[in-house]
Amino acid sequence: MAAHQQPLPTRSTGSTQNDDDAVPDIDTTETSGLLQERLQAYKHACGYLENYITATEKVQHAHAKEYDKVLKAIANSHLETEKTIKGSVLPVLERLHTEIKSKSKELSKGAVKGAKEVDKARNVTQKHIELLGQHTASFSASGGKVDAAHDPYVLQRGIHYRLHKQVLEENNNRHDLIEIQNSFANFEAHIIQTIQQALQTFYQSVGGQHERQKAMYSDMVNTAQKIPPDFEFKGFVHRNSQLLVDPSTPKRELSHISFPNQDHPSTQPLVAGILERKSRLTGYSSHYYVVTPSKFLHEFKDDDDLRKDPTPELSLYLPDCTIGAVNGEKFNIKGKDASKGKLGSALAVSHELAFKAPTPADAEKWFNVIKEVAGGSATYTDSLSSPTSPVETRNVSGQQQPPQYQEKDVTPVQTQGLPRGHGAGSAEPMSAGGQAQQPYNTPVSGGDPQSARTGSGLTSGVEREPGQY
Repeated sequence: MAAHQQPLPTRSTGSTQNDDDAVPDIDTTETSGLLQERLQAYKHACGYLENYITATEKVQHAHAKEYDKVLKAIANSHLETEKTIKGSVLPVLERLHTEIKSKSKELSKGAVKGAKEVDKARNVTQKHIELLGQHTASFSASGGKVDAAHDPYVLQRGIHYRLHKQVLEENNNRHDLIEIQNSFANFEAHIIQTIQQALQTFYQSVGGQHERQKAMYSDMVNTAQKIPPDFEFKGFVHRNSQLLVDPSTPKRELSHISFPNQDHPSTQPLVAGILERKSRLTGYSSHYYVVTPSKFLHEFKDDDDLRKDPTPELSLYLPDCTIGAVNGEKFNIKGKDASKGKLGSALAVSHELAFKAPTPADAEKWFNVIKEVAGGSATYTDSLSSPTSPVETRNVSGQQQPPQYQEKDVTPVQTQGLPRGHGAGSAEPMSAGGQAQQPYNTPVSGGDPQSARTGSGLTSGVEREPGQY
């Protein structure tokens, strides 16, 4: 008798995964949920078989009781069949039922937990992408005025860090799901083979009871035996290929992922590279520096976005800084560190930072970009270092002390007959920093050397009172 063929049920898919999306719009629990439904179906199938064979056992017991009144041999045959079913068939199905339950718990603890970790990592990435969207949108509205912590360039690098962690969680979960799928193939083959074994024993025990039932029992066993161990699983994979993980698909790579505002102008550095910064203790040390469209000069340990979250170690808002001129491959910037937020910036103390580029050309390039970014708000000076008096001393408490001078014999200098502009006071003494200073006194034209030092009420710094230059 040919059975009416009904179409097998199919599972509709909500969306397909796109590897180019930073946060794929799919439910990570769909695959594990589908496998859970698979186990649930097998558990029900095993339960139905247990119920059927248990009912047959009860029927054999009832027949034995009834046949005992009329024919002892037939009653003993039914009792023997009842014992065989109860001792050889039902225990096999009960053990299989227990194995399916254990497999379901294993799936819940493994794949479901991994899916939750993926969802958690994706939520963190999505929040950071939304934060980048907020501050890139406000970048133009505020004229590029943002704080250091919310610089779109810094936020973009933070997204790379979180995407890296998310991809690791996704690939780990993918690996776990592939292993579970592979184990499902073997487990389903075991289920089919166990059911076949139980049915074979059941047939042998009840086949001799009644010839009229033999055809039915034989059809049940033959139908079950025709099923290859991998027949159901292959059909299952074919019907649900869109939801199951394809082992042949490549893993996700960070270089192929895009996200909103990835190429926004505010995220692109104006100039970036390695500079050396002078420290009081260790001298010059190399760091990675970036000038962003938000008018910040950020300092990082390196340009690696993956090993750790790239948070600036130093941030200078260039329009508020004092910028020194280029001297060879060196240049100076004086300003406050803005990397600690508004409160930290308000309490910060200005520091003068000395930078050194690899070449003078590189230093000129950095200076021109900084000058262009700072605009007219910044202060420019030829040198940031203040000259120090060669004779001034300070006590331990920091209070000003009168300068001390060494008495020297002043030899009269001839001024008669010299060209104009080469009088006794035309010499330019050097300061402690090596820069020329203005003369302490101005000679009287045509006078003698002594009057050049004492006449017209002008005296040199040596002959005045202490502290009077």
